Amino acid sequence: MTGGCTWILGKDKPTWVDGRTSDYPPAQYLTGVGQADNRSSAEDQAYAAVARIFKAEVASHAKDRESYSIIENQGLVNTERRLTIDSVTNVSTEKVLENVRILDNWYDSDKKVHHALAVMNRSQAEASLLERLGELDRTITAEVAEARQASDKLVKVRALFKAGQNTVLREAYNMDLRVIRLSGHGIPPAYRPNELFRELEQFLATNLVLSVHVSGEQAELGEHALVEGLLREGLHVRPQSGEVDTGLTELLVRGTVRLFPIQVGDPHFKYVRWCSDFEVLNIVTRQVIGAVARGGKEGHLTESEAMAKTLRVMQQEVSFEVAKAIAAQILDDDAVSVITGMPVGCPREESTVSP
Repeated sequence: MTGGCTWILGKDKPTWVDGRTSDYPPAQYLTGVGQADNRSSAEDQAYAAVARIFKAEVASHAKDRESYSIIENQGLVNTERRLTIDSVTNVSTEKVLENVRILDNWYDSDKKVHHALAVMNRSQAEASLLERLGELDRTITAEVAEARQASDKLVKVRALFKAGQNTVLREAYNMDLRVIRLSGHGIPPAYRPNELFRELEQFLATNLVLSVHVSGEQAELGEHALVEGLLREGLHVRPQSGEVDTGLTELLVRGTVRLFPIQVGDPHFKYVRWCSDFEVLNIVTRQVIGAVARGGKEGHLTESEAMAKTLRVMQQEVSFEVAKAIAAQILDDDAVSVITGMPVGCPREESTVSP
């Protein structure tokens, strides 16, 4: 972003340096002043001063969301809280800086300090935000309609999830609008994040049932870790016993977890590698809708200690990172398959480690 005025060496000290200016009255402008030992840093500080006005509003509302989440501390409510806090902070900051300009600079030759004035025109910023809010309202309305009319359960879940995400983004823009408007008023939403995520959670609990089947070394521990993680993400998992009951189960998460010793040329440590491959299968359509592969290695003084350490790491990764990735692929059709680790996936040869 370029400044609107040229830096004039030796000009008189502007009144805005002390926070007073008649050129940019508060009724029409939001302003921020920055100072540093060079011009670029002073301008960055001025941008940040304006951004802090908005971040204060974001922080206030984020605390409200966190309080709600503590009360409802389970399932997708946690997902909703993470989305709200992260998205609101990022979107608000980006939107602020889009509408801010550096309109004046001044160098204090006595103190050898650069000063910069950042300005946001309230009416221009308001027009930009109103346009974005209108777009989001139309998108959310269409997504909610799709979700409530869909006969396909997965389509319904994904449409509701997207609508919930977009209501979170809408709140970010609406908070910006409240800051920009002198009245402090935004535009009331047709749908709120809490409402849509609760509707999604209730539907998942009764209509979209998952089964989990894990094979390989330490399969029981791996399966327990994955189920625990999927439940934490708000998904409903039916206990697996024998063959999958296609009458009750919509999705099958199946995969392999393996652990085996490897040679890395370290004379002091023994190493054990773990690997995992998972896929998410739509039982009705027989379509694979997601895949996750993760792995890694851990070392210790003895092979048994390395095995125990690797087992703990595997359980943690499967319960948190793998479960989170699988949940994302179920809830969001834009999510991509996640393949992480070194090396990727499990080799086909048999392991030398006993279950």
